[in-house]
Amino acid sequence: MALTVDSKIKDLAANPKAVEICKKYGMDLTDKRIKMAFGISARKLATFPATGVNAEALEKMNEELVAADL
Repeated sequence: MALTVDSKIKDLAANPKAVEICKKYGMDLTDKRIKMAFGISARKLATFPATGVNAEALEKMNEELVAADL
């Protein structure tokens, strides 16, 4: 199954290319506190203001994740 913004943070964080893509759009999956969010999707995490990821960045992140076919 390909990784998307609807994938769990745990799955995204386990893939180095996905981590790189997410970081490019402002979602740092290397932060040690990210383990608290392993059970939710990147889309859900982006709804928290502290992430700083807006809807436009989220869609671009998703497009790049889908194109990478991870």
